[in-house]
Amino acid sequence: METYVWDVRNYVDDLSTYPQIGEITAAFHADELVAIPTETVYGLAANAYSSEAVGKVYAAKGRPSDNPLIVHIHRSDQLDFIDAVHPAARQLMDEFWPGAISFILPVKAGMLAPQVTAGLSSVAVRMPKDRVARQLLQITDLPLAAPSANLSGRPSPTQFDHVLEDLDGRIYGIIQGPDSDIGIESTVVDCTSYPFKIARPGSITESMLESVVPGCITEADYNAEAPIAPGMKYRHYAPNSPVQLIDGGIRSALTVDAATAVIAPESVRNGLTAATFIRSALMSMTSKQRQLVCMMYCAQSIITMQSSRLY
Repeated sequence: METYVWDVRNYVDDLSTYPQIGEITAAFHADELVAIPTETVYGLAANAYSSEAVGKVYAAKGRPSDNPLIVHIHRSDQLDFIDAVHPAARQLMDEFWPGAISFILPVKAGMLAPQVTAGLSSVAVRMPKDRVARQLLQITDLPLAAPSANLSGRPSPTQFDHVLEDLDGRIYGIIQGPDSDIGIESTVVDCTSYPFKIARPGSITESMLESVVPGCITEADYNAEAPIAPGMKYRHYAPNSPVQLIDGGIRSALTVDAATAVIAPESVRNGLTAATFIRSALMSMTSKQRQLVCMMYCAQSIITMQSSRLY
């Protein structure tokens, strides 16, 4: 399969003036897959109403069929496939949408392609902030199911080149836009019961949510074998090369193999030799938070440092 590339970097302010925008729109309506830039990571987008289109997502990524997808919209009245929205969830949407947060909501049966929900009675929904993604959603006027645009288990892509490396020849097209601003996937909040639960951590944190609706978040206690959101069950954010977390300072020079990436405080940079250094300002977090952040940030940090493709 030939994978088409549409470079829209000079049309970010008005995507409708891009000469080939009709080709992109037609691709979505013809149930093709198109990788799109967002502020979190690049997404592999498909018409969320079409079983044929969504089936291609799982095939192209090699994604397990019980791993649900996130549906992307550009305005709240597109939530006609949602059964109900808790008032507190509506408050959080008003505060953080458009942005890097997805809300799991009860879904009406039979409206979305069944593969989107992976057999669940709920679906995660996000309204992205990225200008290209929002304009694309407006122009196509379709809800788009879009996991990260990478082979399943690989680090999520934050640049066009990363998508091309994984999916060239596997999907219909790639929209080449700006690099992702945030670089990790969205926070996912389970709003199917109250208080809500964070099903997947991200750049919008529990404290930020609690500042808007105090008491809205409780501790998550999910069964890992029955994922309610992406990233809960399977190997994820996983570079091929080892990543070492240094928790605290070091007393003397530390030599690490050149193929190993290191996440550590900026203060230890001079004590490291050989390794690809990944600076981090996250050491003030709790142990549990550091573990989560290490899993999420290692891929994007490697990409940000533009190392020799350690992932």
